[in-house]
Amino acid sequence: MSSTTQPESDRVWSIELNGINPIDQEQRHGRPSELFWIWFASNVAILGVVYGAGYLTGSGLNLWQSLVVGLVATAVSFLFVGLLSIPGVWGGAPMLTLSRAVFGTRGNFGPTLVSWISLVGWETILVITSADAFLELLQVLGVTPGPVWTVIGILILAALVVACGYWGHATLVWVQRAATWVFGILTVVIIAFIIPQTNWGKLLSQPPGPWDTGVITAFVIIMAGTGIGWLNAGADYARYLPHRSSGRAITFWTVFGATLPLYILMIVGVLLASFKSNVLTASDPLAPIREVLPAWLAVPYLFTAIGGLLAGAALDIYSSGLNLLAMGVRLKRHYAVLIDGVIMVIGSIYVLLVRQDFQGALTSFLLVLADGLTVWAAIFLVDMIWRRRYDTRSLTNLGPDSAYYYSGGFNIPACAAWIIGVVVGLLFTKSAFFTGPLAQGIFASTSLGYMLGAVVSIIVFLVLRPFFYKRTGASIISAEDSTSPAS
Repeated sequence: MSSTTQPESDRVWSIELNGINPIDQEQRHGRPSELFWIWFASNVAILGVVYGAGYLTGSGLNLWQSLVVGLVATAVSFLFVGLLSIPGVWGGAPMLTLSRAVFGTRGNFGPTLVSWISLVGWETILVITSADAFLELLQVLGVTPGPVWTVIGILILAALVVACGYWGHATLVWVQRAATWVFGILTVVIIAFIIPQTNWGKLLSQPPGPWDTGVITAFVIIMAGTGIGWLNAGADYARYLPHRSSGRAITFWTVFGATLPLYILMIVGVLLASFKSNVLTASDPLAPIREVLPAWLAVPYLFTAIGGLLAGAALDIYSSGLNLLAMGVRLKRHYAVLIDGVIMVIGSIYVLLVRQDFQGALTSFLLVLADGLTVWAAIFLVDMIWRRRYDTRSLTNLGPDSAYYYSGGFNIPACAAWIIGVVVGLLFTKSAFFTGPLAQGIFASTSLGYMLGAVVSIIVFLVLRPFFYKRTGASIISAEDSTSPAS
């Protein structure tokens, strides 16, 4: 099959037939460059402007420090996403299904559960934020929003997100490509009105920020707020690529596609903060940006804000559905997406109409879950050193005859390293939801605790692995030879 010809199982505007099963070589299609559109559209959200103002300027960095830290931190964070996308081609399966080979058929349940909760939580946050923009759009159009309009808005926006996840991979790629052009162009128009208002004198005269509470803090927070949040999704969008696709190309297009819009928007945020001080303190992150735009641009601006947020939520709900299947739930993939969609709608209505103070607590909780995902990713990346292929039949076999059953379904070195790394990370983490007893100094103002937990988990995994490693006797079958049935 040509790399550009779509198989019956994965066509635009048709329900994707594959679940978490490894994709056969005859169903593989596309090129690594299509990853550019997926990651660009998901990171062109106008909130990137707020990230730059809050994380870079808010940490005391001057213009030159912001230019360097914003670029390096974002690119490095998505470098890990790109590297973790490569096993999607090796095994043809989603991210948390491939993870069974690392943690065991049962040991993988913990990381997958954390990943699923995180994805559902973030897609809910994105729909909530887009609903706020929708209600603001109604006001601009002369409609007074109320509870009924709030529910209507949530249902409309959630339906768009669910539809992308329901149809699946090919439709999602098409939508993200279109979103890149539409929202990318509108974002350029918005930026064109912000840049001329920059207070260059203030920007160029600002002294450098400190290294500890400035540069390091901003670097770690930018990493945690950008690519780290996508670590558990990379392979989901690379698994349809032909088996011989270049790992370097996959990594490049992932990093380039995600970093380009985010970096530009963050730097615009730095420029915005030079003349709009309330961008650092506003309760509505979209308001300061709208205030500096002409009245006629309000509707396109809010439309861009909504579209960019929904593009990210669409990726989240697609991956969260795959995570639900990876936990052993026996459903068709598109039905799993519907379950996550219902949870997303209920959560959004609860936050916006019942507990308006709950969103901050939910966001803090999701940031704490990032500890488990960062540690998981560190172990997975180290495991890649010894692995180039997967026993694709064992990825969907949870029984004792699976090559990944290990010791009662648990790969002891990986599971022990994950638990110890998570505990260490939490001990050094401070948030509104949870504060570890060792979260002092720089650990109290950054996400550096997650990084420490990841380093500890790598050490534990490397120390324990030689004592437990043994050949399973299972033949290693590449994805191009696999004939696994759909889940």
